[in-house]
Amino acid sequence: MASMPMKLVYLNIAIFLLLRIVGVICFFIGYDPMIFLHWIELPSSIETLIHMPWTLLTYMVAHYDVLHILFNMLVLYWFGTMFLDFFTPKHFVGLYILGGLGGGILYLLAYMLPTLTHTHTWLIGASASVMAIVIGIAVKAPHYKINLLFLGPISLKWIAIAYVIIDILSITGNNMGGHIAHLGGAITGAVFTILINKGIDITHPINWAIDQLINIYESIENASLKNKIKNNKQSKNTTNASSHCKQQSSGTISQEDEVALDIILDKIKKSGYASLTEEEKRRLFQVSKNK
Repeated sequence: MASMPMKLVYLNIAIFLLLRIVGVICFFIGYDPMIFLHWIELPSSIETLIHMPWTLLTYMVAHYDVLHILFNMLVLYWFGTMFLDFFTPKHFVGLYILGGLGGGILYLLAYMLPTLTHTHTWLIGASASVMAIVIGIAVKAPHYKINLLFLGPISLKWIAIAYVIIDILSITGNNMGGHIAHLGGAITGAVFTILINKGIDITHPINWAIDQLINIYESIENASLKNKIKNNKQSKNTTNASSHCKQQSSGTISQEDEVALDIILDKIKKSGYASLTEEEKRRLFQVSKNK
């Protein structure tokens, strides 16, 4: 079974492929792919977000650029695997979602500043969520070393610091909103580890909500399965009873056999054919044969 980081990688890749396929279809029928993409991306405008609140979640599992998803998924898998050495899969999923929310919220707040209120952009990608995982594990195990090509063993704390510095210096570039969201994810990851070291798990509400949704889904599935089994059992009982009670038009049975047959059929009606004893089954077969 795939690990939790790998499952999230598969989810992101599946959504990426779906978006690109839809994009190709839009291209050939003369539609701008951005029309449907904006229903998934997070808008910088609060007014727009009010009409499409689901984008606060959908943006963090969607990508449209090949290099974007390639880099994010590689980092998510590498650091996610290390993350599970210190935390649980539930912590991983919870922080992924919280990191995306933290990045999205800081992104929205930034575009509420007077200098940016007239700028409208869209945010897409798992970068803020990935950043939360990277910083979360770096704060937990700052001296944990990993080998980097051409650089050799490097402590996680230096990698985390480098990520943060790059994002801060890149805010004035073309992808300002994206780098702000990265910082929001980084803050969320740091807060998660600091608080969990004190016994406070900020991912608990997220995982509780996920568990409730899973329980509801399983309840619906179990109810459907029980109904199917019940219907199949009733159908089988009816078929068995009919096959054993099939009458022959030329035969007759005694009053004693008639009474016995009524008792047996009543038992089948209440408890099913499987509840009959071997003697009752034999009697039922004999009476139905003679009838």
